[in-house]
Amino acid sequence: MARIDKKFDKTLDKSRRAAFELLMNVDLDGAYANLEMPKLIERFKLVGRDAAFATELGYGTLRMRGLYDAYISEAADRPLAKIDLKVLNVLRLGLHQIFTLNTPPHAATSETVDLGRAVAGVSTAGFINAIMRKVPDIQLEFSNMSEIETLAIKYSHPTWIVQSFHDLLGDLNEVEDLLKADNSPSRPDYVAWPGKSTLEELEGVRIQGTSFGVMSERTPREIPAIMERRAGVQDRGSQVVAEIFLKTGTNAQESWLDLCAGPGGKAAFLYNNLQQFSPEDTFLANEISEHRADLVRAVIPTQFVHVGPGEEIEGAYDRILIDAPCTGLGALRRRPEARWRKSLDDLKELVKLQKSLLDAGAEHLHGGGVIGYVTCSPHVAETRLQVADFLHRHKEFSLLNVAPYVPQEFQDQILPNGTLQLWPHKNQSDAMFLALLIVL
Repeated sequence: MARIDKKFDKTLDKSRRAAFELLMNVDLDGAYANLEMPKLIERFKLVGRDAAFATELGYGTLRMRGLYDAYISEAADRPLAKIDLKVLNVLRLGLHQIFTLNTPPHAATSETVDLGRAVAGVSTAGFINAIMRKVPDIQLEFSNMSEIETLAIKYSHPTWIVQSFHDLLGDLNEVEDLLKADNSPSRPDYVAWPGKSTLEELEGVRIQGTSFGVMSERTPREIPAIMERRAGVQDRGSQVVAEIFLKTGTNAQESWLDLCAGPGGKAAFLYNNLQQFSPEDTFLANEISEHRADLVRAVIPTQFVHVGPGEEIEGAYDRILIDAPCTGLGALRRRPEARWRKSLDDLKELVKLQKSLLDAGAEHLHGGGVIGYVTCSPHVAETRLQVADFLHRHKEFSLLNVAPYVPQEFQDQILPNGTLQLWPHKNQSDAMFLALLIVL
């Protein structure tokens, strides 16, 4: 939905218009930035540097809004809750240009005031101008805050997330490195699906520690294999855990189940690898959501997709992948709005769901079979504690050490209990967790 006054439409910078609409769509419509931004780029006909600027302005502002809100709170004569959302988002965009994009303050102020007039009315210009002029001179005061609270503001993360990172890493300097990595724009990783495409087609630099992954300067739209659904956009961390899970196969005829298959990245990886290298094996992708099941059907044949809860699946399987719904704290660098959408209440509900999925997996596993439990979160409640609780409830299971299956490049990330935890600041990947659970 357009949120800009038509009479100003032709005079405004299109990149800033697109970035503003991204912020509004995320806030009001619950849009996902990575899905919304390409639509806005197409709608505003942005190409090259203009498209790149709009993306950085929008994504960067979403990431850093916690810090920018702290500055606006200091400069404004009213609480943030009393500032019109359109004006607040205009100001956030303006501050990102000053603090991160190094736009001269006078230029950023002029552009920001113009945008404010267009989206929120002429009467807002004075307020926006005053805030933009005050902010560069403000020194935020951290003396009365804890180190965790200070890092949360400086690096624009909710405090509970920073605390959870510190609980895991135990070192504030390393936590700071992780927060910096979360705030650094990342290019997509690509994966060639065996039998459908080749590494050469993707024209990128091979990702060490993966068999089919590349880094490329090209966008997905510039790569025919991806547009033709013969290759995918998939973070290297997801590639690594999926490939490790595949290595647990015994080369005998086996049955494989992806219990939570949507949106389909790991399902496509598993399916195409099995088709190419273990064609006698069977594969089923299960997804409870019809919409997400459609995404899975777009990358693997429909006959291998089942829609419904895990309890409805019939039969038993030798290998079950549970890529569980989680807080997504491991992918904050790729999902700029995600850090503001999750809470401790969400964590509690997700932990319950993960528990039920693991129980469902246990019900459908053959003797001697393996469950691959994966989360895109390093939070201890979703990883180590979840696994420990499962093993306590299911005495017939034990942990299978991932070490024999992990590429040399990632051996340092094996935890003492034999599970794997990747990190953005160490591995340039999402913070993927993997536990292999084998039934005795």
